[in-house]
Amino acid sequence: MRAHWIFTILFVWLAAAGLLVIIMPDIVSRLTPGELRMAMAVCAAGALLLLWGVYVYLLRPISIVNNGMDLLRGQDFASRLRPVGQRDADGIVEIFNTMLDRIKEERLRNREQNSFLQLLIQASPLGIMILDFDGRITLANPAILSMLEIDFDMVKGRSLADFGGEMAVAIAETRQGTTRTVRFSDTNIVRISRLDFLESGFRRPYVIVESLTKDVMKAEREAYGKVIRLMAHEVNNTVGGVNSILETLGAIMEDEPDLTEAIESCRDRCMSLSEFITSYADVVRIPPVRLVSVDLNERMEGMLPFLDGIAGPSVRLTFVRAGKELIQKVDPVLLERVMVNIVKNSKESIGAAYDEGEICIRLSNEAPHIEITDNGRGISSEASQNLFAPFFSTKRGGQGIGLMMVADIMRQHGCRFSLRTDAPDGKNPRPLTRFRITFPG
Repeated sequence: MRAHWIFTILFVWLAAAGLLVIIMPDIVSRLTPGELRMAMAVCAAGALLLLWGVYVYLLRPISIVNNGMDLLRGQDFASRLRPVGQRDADGIVEIFNTMLDRIKEERLRNREQNSFLQLLIQASPLGIMILDFDGRITLANPAILSMLEIDFDMVKGRSLADFGGEMAVAIAETRQGTTRTVRFSDTNIVRISRLDFLESGFRRPYVIVESLTKDVMKAEREAYGKVIRLMAHEVNNTVGGVNSILETLGAIMEDEPDLTEAIESCRDRCMSLSEFITSYADVVRIPPVRLVSVDLNERMEGMLPFLDGIAGPSVRLTFVRAGKELIQKVDPVLLERVMVNIVKNSKESIGAAYDEGEICIRLSNEAPHIEITDNGRGISSEASQNLFAPFFSTKRGGQGIGLMMVADIMRQHGCRFSLRTDAPDGKNPRPLTRFRITFPG
């Protein structure tokens, strides 16, 4: 504070001296050369002191403020301003350094939180997708990319309407602010939630997709397994007793042909009922897979005569080998059961609409898979979502256990599978139904 007064007095003194020289020039003329030099030296010293004071108390604080602005402009929160020994300037320096410390701490905390959130999103088994205000994708974690079967480079900056596939369509069709459960044709079951959060005063949309396949399949299997075992136990016990009685009655009524024929008919119906319930029980008792390395080209060629017999004379069965050896770990016995069920369903689909048709079994080394196609009646979009559900069937009198068994066996192999019907086009005048089994790895 004293320095302020000193520089103020010095400034007033120099101003008064200059004013005096201007107003009363005769005073200067009376001074001797030595006195004039002394006066000029004192004025020069005063002027230098005044300029130094202006620099220290005015220009230097401004320079410090400019340096601080440069640090902020360059996002340099690690550097600090150094005290200059001037009280007011040092006060500015202290305030500025304190502000930089707080900004740095806040920035580090935000980066740590963002980094943790990013790692959590990337590692989450839930499919997470964040959209901008125009509905374009800005973030998608590996889980949802795997569900959509696309890369992030393909989705960033694009909207869901730009993609095909059941998953993308289901997400796009889910209304904002709602949650729904969807079952796809490849037996996958997901819960899709389209919600939003508040960011900068605006509602930012995001999508969460949760896979329920394993939990739902496990619950369904336990439920229908318990019911089937109970039914099989009760029915077989009852049928056994009834057959015993009928056999006794048949022995007694040997002399009555009409009654004997009726008794045999009843026994046949009892045996059919027992076989019917046993077919359900067999699904529950599918043995664990025993994986061995098999060349699928050779294995399929070995099955062709049997599969051709299932297809029958009215259906042409063709086989296309993979380009090279296709070695996969499979259970040959269970794989044969799968192929028998698929070919049988294809034949029945053709027979339900046409007098003849074609079934093609094609192997491929690219994303190793088996694809079975037929040009039969096809599958409606309504039925496609329930194809692998327990006891669901599109056939009159169907039991709904064939595809259920196929799905169970394929899941034990770790395979992905899908069943869909393509609409007729110029190349295929009939609908073309494709059952694709994609092997892991």
